[in-house]
Amino acid sequence: MSHSFRFLDDIATADLAFDASGDSLQELFHGATCAVIDAMADPSTVGSTWRKSVERTEEDPAELLFDWLSDLVYWKDADGVVFSTFTLTITCGDDGSWHLKGELCGESVNGLVQVLRNDVKGITKHLYHVRQEGMGWNARVVVDV
Repeated sequence: MSHSFRFLDDIATADLAFDASGDSLQELFHGATCAVIDAMADPSTVGSTWRKSVERTEEDPAELLFDWLSDLVYWKDADGVVFSTFTLTITCGDDGSWHLKGELCGESVNGLVQVLRNDVKGITKHLYHVRQEGMGWNARVVVDV
């Protein structure tokens, strides 16, 4: 598996931006998910007492990634959790739609135990893109903090 993410310093003032890449679309999703989770808290300091199974379908992989990352922010706020680990599988259906199936693990926010980083408020469309280039995929994401 080959994925990566890199936080960008001078892309968006008062926001957090990152580029993610992967050899496959699934690896791109993995890298982008790691970036958002890492932006919220150090995942190595977060337990796994909270679990959420997820299934999503979209016509466009860019919309699927945007919705998935937005879901992370929603569950952080709605359930008061940060995340430690996740699994996900991305597939393309016969009709051309893209499907995500996964599971998130984490625990309730606890600043005494966890290394909390940013209160991520949302994923923005500012400078957002997902592209297949050559043999890999890349994305640019700006996160409202």
